[in-house]
Amino acid sequence: MIEVAEHLAAVLAMVQPLGGAQRDVAAARGRVLRHPVFAAVDVPGFDSSAMDGFAVRDLAAPATLRVIADLPAGTDLDPRMDAGDAARIMTGAPVPTDATAVVPFEDTAHGLAGGLDPVAVLLPPRGPGAHIRRRGSDVRAGDLVVSQGTRLNAARIGAIAASGVGAVSVSRAARVAVVSTGSELVAPGAAPRRGQIPESNSVLLAGLAEEAGAEVVLRTSVGDEGEGPRRAIAAAEEAGADVVVFSGGVSAGAYEVVKNTLGDLMRFERVRIQPGKPQGFGRTPGGVLLFGLPGNPVSAAVSFELFVRPALRALEGDADLGGEAARVALTVGRRARPERVQYVPVRVDRSDPARWTATPTAHGTRGLGDADGLAVIPPSADDLVAGDLVTVTRW
Repeated sequence: MIEVAEHLAAVLAMVQPLGGAQRDVAAARGRVLRHPVFAAVDVPGFDSSAMDGFAVRDLAAPATLRVIADLPAGTDLDPRMDAGDAARIMTGAPVPTDATAVVPFEDTAHGLAGGLDPVAVLLPPRGPGAHIRRRGSDVRAGDLVVSQGTRLNAARIGAIAASGVGAVSVSRAARVAVVSTGSELVAPGAAPRRGQIPESNSVLLAGLAEEAGAEVVLRTSVGDEGEGPRRAIAAAEEAGADVVVFSGGVSAGAYEVVKNTLGDLMRFERVRIQPGKPQGFGRTPGGVLLFGLPGNPVSAAVSFELFVRPALRALEGDADLGGEAARVALTVGRRARPERVQYVPVRVDRSDPARWTATPTAHGTRGLGDADGLAVIPPSADDLVAGDLVTVTRW
């Protein structure tokens, strides 16, 4: 058997990142930056008010001031101000050049209801610059806003847009084909005969691929005999797939159709994990990545998280190939295995912020559906007991 890291390294060594394309920043959420983004403008672009209130000049004590201007957000007015003057100003509006601070409405006698009448300031500013956002205090033109290899979420595209950048270079989504194998499979909802089971792996793996940011271009199944896997690869290539994920047909049985038909394209390994020991991986002459995962749904899901998801991220140029992880206390004991790493579906209880706990879910597909992470149990001769800390990676 080989180690998880060894198999993953072999996978990642064959990944050639997808090319980038320009996309409007508003349409780039979920994609990975191919080039760093630098601010095109100062943010904010001028000294602006951080509060609704009154711009004042050199005010050090309570006073009644003459209101000489009204400055909404978006105005280009810059009224001259003397000591004793005030300008009603809204959040985000440019602060007059002569003003030294902003007094919030809450610190005046009548607040907004006072209108443009003389304003009685009850609490003077704490000092020069109070409630003023200085030009460039967030970002200066030319500053790095988001690094290359970052997956863009809503907050990041908001920061890019605020910095005056309207388009970014991002990777397209990886295109994935999912192929379940097994002559016993019938479509979900169909009445199975004796020996048949509903086909679920393609639904599961396609969903995991989409949750990873990929585009599923083909989902199909093939039987245990014939050249079904090769035909599936041809169909995937015609659909523009970058990756083909097979489930089943990779173990040591007599009807392992992927292993029996694709030995010239794929390597088949035994990896030191439970579940998911049998794994296959390769690449077509055209560069399509081929994954062979076990047929058991839990094994297939674990294998996807360990090997397929990092490859999809690497295809997009994502700098972060791993998932979110935390050290969490087990609620029950767990038998250790000295020869393999265990990946156990668990449900994490976060009700106590000071001590998260993880409970293994039931075996099988229902338990997999209840899980929101995988507890990693390293090889050991010593069994774990309730309260022991383990690393849990989020789905």
